[in-house]
Amino acid sequence: MSTGSPSVPPLPDALTREVVELIGGVVARYHAEYEVAAADHALTGAQARVLALLDREPTPMRRIAEQLRCEPSNVTGIVDRLEARGLVERRPDPADRRVKLAAPTERGSATAASLRGALGFAREPLAELTPLERRVLRDLLIRMLDSP
Repeated sequence: MSTGSPSVPPLPDALTREVVELIGGVVARYHAEYEVAAADHALTGAQARVLALLDREPTPMRRIAEQLRCEPSNVTGIVDRLEARGLVERRPDPADRRVKLAAPTERGSATAASLRGALGFAREPLAELTPLERRVLRDLLIRMLDSP
């Protein structure tokens, strides 16, 4: 017979708590540094993240929203502002001309590269790891992100 109270998941062990706190610290420092780098280019953090994403490959707006876990209308506004600054353009998808891709302009790619170069916190500690350690870290992070 149910008592009506929800079951409480067990508390994580000390090591798991420590890892979660460390990941939170890395994320917080990364975002803080990213915001400063974005501001140096008169961009918001969201605009800088969209620009960096697009610099990897031209992307449909809906997929940008999925990757950033936000509403497509938010992405439309961000892309509109980046487009007005000459950093992004919309172009037809060669595979389906009904779909528009957002893509960086030459100036947008240069700005994205400058943003990446400004992220010393993300780059410098990783440089201390061996290539094998970086691959293991990458693979572990992928596993974490792929789990439900």
